Amino acid sequence: MTRPSPGDLPHDDGTVGVAWQAGADAVRTPRGPAVRTLLNIIWFVVAGLWLALGYAIAGVVFCILILTIPLGVASFRMANYALWPFGRAVVPKEGAGAGAVVLNVVWILLAGWWLALVHVATAVVQAITIIGIPLAIANLKMVPISLVPYGKQIVRTDSLPASQRPLHSL
Repeated sequence: MTRPSPGDLPHDDGTVGVAWQAGADAVRTPRGPAVRTLLNIIWFVVAGLWLALGYAIAGVVFCILILTIPLGVASFRMANYALWPFGRAVVPKEGAGAGAVVLNVVWILLAGWWLALVHVATAVVQAITIIGIPLAIANLKMVPISLVPYGKQIVRTDSLPASQRPLHSL
């Protein structure tokens, strides 16, 4: 068994990890479930509910026509993600092929480009305040899936190995 170095701190789950050290005192940044829950609650009130409603309405409209039902399903999936984004990440989906490319082209033409622009514009407005910076980051991490949702999947960041977690995931 190896002995932890002075810069290592015990985590809540019993593992030991390196922390930032300022002089003799080691400080660990809290990124646990409590912070994610707090950010998700703030997100839900400030932007999440409205974004999710927009995606859900788009999903209903897409489901009216039989040919666009797959676009409606993608809208509902993104509505779920828009409600509670912290603690989740967008990763490439294995096995996505030509069908995903075709659906992404149709999606971009019908909804993707303006959804991506809405997320970027909202992120710029949110980034004005200090409290809004994490919300702006969450908005920007939604851009890839709002622009091209097929060939991507939404997963919990806890299920990803640390080496595969996106830098922006909390």
